[in-house]
Amino acid sequence: MSAKPPSTRSDAVRNRKLLLDVAARTFAERGVEVSIGEIAQRAGVGKGTVFRHFPTKEDLLAAIMLDLLDELIGTATGLLADDDPVRALRAFMTAGVEAFVRDRAFCDVIGRPSLQSQEVRDAIHRLCEAAERLTARARERGAVRPDVTGTDVALMLSGIQHTAAPLLDADPQAWRRYLELAFDGLTAVTGRPLPHPPGRLTLGETLLTT
Repeated sequence: MSAKPPSTRSDAVRNRKLLLDVAARTFAERGVEVSIGEIAQRAGVGKGTVFRHFPTKEDLLAAIMLDLLDELIGTATGLLADDDPVRALRAFMTAGVEAFVRDRAFCDVIGRPSLQSQEVRDAIHRLCEAAERLTARARERGAVRPDVTGTDVALMLSGIQHTAAPLLDADPQAWRRYLELAFDGLTAVTGRPLPHPPGRLTLGETLLTT
């Protein structure tokens, strides 16, 4: 079978990016219950075009999740070069909570079948590793509680978003108050250990079972 003409391939790439951009914006604004038909309409294409690129809605959600996870992984990896581990950890947590706040789909998709995708699982584990490296640097400097883990940090991101959620429509920046409260808890030196051991699950498994 002969290869498709370059123009056809470039059109397909362009259409896929358009669909991902439109779907990500739509899901972020309205949540994941938006129909494929509405996404196709907003993108100016037929439903058949959507299904040629993403056979199911879960495939589309998984692709968006990968983009979001890759963004956070890139942020975390870049922050490992910061010589101030507290500043780096705060910046990572800020970026993570911002991602949850601006994108309702990120919260809604956690635990859905799309996360059974091996690609998404692998991305979650990479995020796990990056979060632990950032947290470990801060622990080694004595800058955070000695019993805080990367899993603790990652799980707190969605917790902060959920805490602020009732206020966000009226005050979109309300999450910053709760981020600071949480961060103070990480950095407080009280001499008292946390009352329960770290979770036994890896971060990826924890997210997948949320």
